[in-house]
Amino acid sequence: ALFETVRGIVDGAAWAVRFMALFTVAAGLIILVGVILAGERERAAEAVLLRTLGASRRQIGRILAVEYLALGLFAGLAGALLALAGSWALATFAFELDFDAFLWPFPVAVAALAAMTLFAGWLLGRGVTRRSPLEVLRST
Repeated sequence: ALFETVRGIVDGAAWAVRFMALFTVAAGLIILVGVILAGERERAAEAVLLRTLGASRRQIGRILAVEYLALGLFAGLAGALLALAGSWALATFAFELDFDAFLWPFPVAVAALAAMTLFAGWLLGRGVTRRSPLEVLRST
């Protein structure tokens, strides 16, 4: 009976942790979309400048792709390191257990976040290279 009670408590805590992780990911995606949309005007102005200097739309698209990919990689690495540090601190100080990390999910999560950031940047920033320089200059 005691074992079943403890198991029920641990299962409830695990469910709460999974729910908070999902909530955190959803909030992060909303923030990501907000950041990309907020920087659209600056990216459009940069694209106009680059096009004025002779860059093609394809070159500007590559520049934006590298920017979004780097943003996703840095965010993923920061999140992975913070998750690893938080897990270590929780296991060591709260539960007084030896910390045994499963490291294989971290590269997968970082790569997934980088891919999602690249896709979101492409999806939300498609109009940056399609707008004419005159249109962008008039809107500023």
